Formats: sequence, structure tokens, C-alpha cells
Amino acid sequence: MTLLSSPMLIGKIERWPIAGSFTISRGAKTEAITVVAELRQGTVRGRGECVPYPRYGETPEATLEALLAMQIPVADGIDREALQQVMPSGAARNALDCAMLDLEAKLSGKRIWELLGRRAPAPCVTAYTISLGPPDIMAAAAAKVAHRPLLKVKLGGPGDPARIAAVRNAAPQSQLIVDANEAWTEADLEANLAACAAVGVTLVEQPLPAGQDGALAHIKRPLTVCADESVHDRASLEGLRERYDAVNIKLDKTGGLTEAMAMADAAKALGFDIMVGCMVATSLSMAPAILLTPEARFVDLDGPLLLAEDRDNALLYDDSLVYPPGPALWG
Repeated sequence: MTLLSSPMLIGKIERWPIAGSFTISRGAKTEAITVVAELRQGTVRGRGECVPYPRYGETPEATLEALLAMQIPVADGIDREALQQVMPSGAARNALDCAMLDLEAKLSGKRIWELLGRRAPAPCVTAYTISLGPPDIMAAAAAKVAHRPLLKVKLGGPGDPARIAAVRNAAPQSQLIVDANEAWTEADLEANLAACAAVGVTLVEQPLPAGQDGALAHIKRPLTVCADESVHDRASLEGLRERYDAVNIKLDKTGGLTEAMAMADAAKALGFDIMVGCMVATSLSMAPAILLTPEARFVDLDGPLLLAEDRDNALLYDDSLVYPPGPALWG
């Protein structure tokens, strides 16, 4: 990898209004709060964006503090390989790892996938998210986007069979994937999976709470079940083989693209399908994850589509088709 010569690291918290609100089983929010890392070397700048995740005890303020604590190591020339050892996985390392990659690409004048020896990403279909709500509200939201080929439906516990049936009725032609965000229990697991299978859902993401998902190993799964909160990096893969068929790779969990690429390779070797996921954030968060899409069965990088506005030089979304980033954005 390119060694960086005394770059300057700065960080900041940004707030991006969501168009309407975004609701999952753990609550609703009206803005995306991101932390941006910027590395400056002469006139060249590399950037990375992360989303602190309250589910893991992260806050924007603590994430920014952890990022800025790396100013001296960065100025001393720490590289990405060493970064993986001195920072824990999570949002702060993601922002810095992706900023390093962006700076490497800009200093070299090459696209980042060329430098990393990865397959060049191509335009791909991303899921579009339907927020959790009463069945009639979710059906109305689904009807507005029923032309999209892939919808991701947020579910949340009691009443989920009615919710998914309502969405299917409103969007009969769309492929459906479901995210329960840990809201189901062992008592309703099989009934909810059956209700999803009955309307042709392709995949259910994280039905049971992380650490309480052993029941998945003892039932016949009627559709693909994907780990999200139960999986973070390569170290967490081996223990999931009996419970899950797929893993959702998110850069804010892995701590950046460097670990995410290694995790994707390891997951494929273990026989897992790959889903590339995101938090609600700007195109700067999505851009590095697009390098994983050539290996993915499912792509869920719709975060910017849920915002009231995106940043300059944003990713191009042609309805549900998302294109690789231009160099002015990232990489």
C-alpha cells in the first residue's frame, strides 16, 4: 500500500436531514449524523465518512474524539495495515481507513480498485427501504415505489405477518427482503419466517437478537437468513455457519473497507452469501462499499436516497441502479 508522508488529519460531525423519518424496531430518526475524516497532504485530500451506531454504544462525539486521537500517529506515517492493529473496529476506524484509501488513490492518480487489485465495480441494483409502521402505511409507501426491483422491508415484532402481506399486495412484482432488526423471539420465529416465505420474501435479516440466535440452528429455514448484528468482522464468521446462510457486511461494523474486503473473501470461502449494507448516510459512506458489490448477492446501499439532500459529486442513482463513484467523490 502507498505510504503516506505526514498527512494532516481533521474531523468533523455533520448532520443530514432525512426526507420524512426513518423507522426501525429500535426507534425513529429524522436526521443522519455522520463523522467525516479528512486527510490533507499538500493540496490533495482524502475523505471517509462513518455513522456512529448507538446499538454498539457509539456516539458522534466519542467517535470524533477517537478519530482525532489518531492525529499524531497519522502525522507519523501510520499505514492502513498498522491502523487495523491500533484502532478497534467500528465507526471511527472506518472513517480513517476510507480516508487513507481515498488519499492513496488520489496521490497515485489511479482508481482504488486498480491499486487494491479488486474487480472494477459496475452499476448494480440496490434495495430501497420501506420503514416500519402500521400495515396500511407501509403498503402506501410500497405502492409508491412498486416499480423498484428490490425492496427492503423493516419489520418489528407483533403484527409482522400482516405488515409483510400488505407490502407484497402493494408491490406484487418487486423482490422483497426483510430486516427484523433483532425484534423477533424464538416463540414467533417460525411463524414469521413462514409468513415471509408465503409471500415470496427472498431473505430475512437478523430475526433474533445477537447472542440469542441459537434457535436458527435447530429449525428448517424456508428462506435465506442473513446475519447483521451477529456478525462484525472475520473473527465472528466461523461460529455462524449453522445459524445463517448469508452475512451483511457494513463498513461501520468492520471498521473500514480494508477489513470488509478481507471479510468478504473469508465469508465466500466459508460458503456464505454476501449482502453489502449501509447506515443512512451520504454518498461518501456508500462509495467505498461499492467495491464489495461484485461479490454480493444483495446490495443495500440506498442511504442517500433516504436523505433530503446529498453532498456534492454524489453517487449517481438511476432509480434503483447505483453507479460506481467518480474520483471527485471518493477513490
